[in-house]
Amino acid sequence: MHIIFDFKSLSFIILLCFGISLIIQLIYHWGVFSKLAFFKKKNNAKPDDKLEPVSIVVCTRDAYEYLQDLVPVLLTQDYPDYEIVIVNDCSEDETEEWLKDIERRETKIKPVQLRQHLNFFNGKKFPLSMGIKSAKNDLIILTDVNCLPTNSQWLRSVVNGYRNNTEVLIGYSPYMIKKGLLNKIMRFDAVQYAMQYLSAALNKHPYMGIGTNLSYRKELFYRNQGFTSHYTTTVGEDDLFINQVANKKNTEVLIDAENAILTTPPHKFGMWAHIKSSRYSTIPRYDARSKASSALFTWSHFLFYASFIALMILKPAFTLSIGAVYYIPILVFFFLLRYGSQMIIYHGATKRLGEKGLLPGLIIYDLIFAFLTPILRLMGRMKIGVE
Repeated sequence: MHIIFDFKSLSFIILLCFGISLIIQLIYHWGVFSKLAFFKKKNNAKPDDKLEPVSIVVCTRDAYEYLQDLVPVLLTQDYPDYEIVIVNDCSEDETEEWLKDIERRETKIKPVQLRQHLNFFNGKKFPLSMGIKSAKNDLIILTDVNCLPTNSQWLRSVVNGYRNNTEVLIGYSPYMIKKGLLNKIMRFDAVQYAMQYLSAALNKHPYMGIGTNLSYRKELFYRNQGFTSHYTTTVGEDDLFINQVANKKNTEVLIDAENAILTTPPHKFGMWAHIKSSRYSTIPRYDARSKASSALFTWSHFLFYASFIALMILKPAFTLSIGAVYYIPILVFFFLLRYGSQMIIYHGATKRLGEKGLLPGLIIYDLIFAFLTPILRLMGRMKIGVE
């Protein structure tokens, strides 16, 4: 038996694209994402006398309802010494009055009231800078007002992730589970995104973090002049800053599904697409290696599906001496090779990240994002959806 290729056909060129994208995807899954999929949590619990004081910093604007849910849970954290710095960024609802009231009752609460926007700082960077400046402790823990710890051990879990030389701790905050396809799509994307940046950090190349579950030292913030290197961008107070300051020696990863902090998901597709395109808008400012790695995964993912579909439609790129009937089964075999690898890796990753119910729809979600992610990246590149 031998194979006869039609080297001059369009199908052969597409077959080459399919083969190259398949190899790249397998390298990512087994060479990169496997770090997260097979990650083993270490028991590094510290006694109370070894837990340093921390400052939780939360920024809010017209999110009074979320504050009412978040703050009581933060106040019940099982931790010996901490404060909660809440930056009220020019809210027009009942936030200011509510913070004044709870400050009188709870000594851990430290409100920072902002009543005027600063023109040369966009988005969240100025209020977050003011919150960090107002914090009395060196160890800063960031989250968002629409997040919620699942139990009283979240804060302790974050601090236990610090080692002697740690200055940055990158965590994960899954979306809350809701009914509907949109929720599963957003949760799948969050897992896929986390696999990229958490696995990179586990491979000693941290390049970003997300502000819903992120920690670093105040001294590191000041040493690198805060957000001044990218103050002209609306977003990037988390990923661009981490891309600037994190390295293989000063960064640890927090993967703890038992003591997680959940994020309230957007209730409309347009809102989620806005958030995603805004986040992708910062990628051009990443270091060269991070930009190349992110782009290579996205476009090889797209090319894998696009070339497979094209090969199934077009004239066969090769024939076998024993008959052309084996053409499609061979293509399907290599498609299933990637899918099987992906299933193994995603099973491990979702288990460690505490995500449930996504694997049955894996092939559908993966197909959706093969074509949706390039669109969102292009929107971000054109700064569509970025305030």
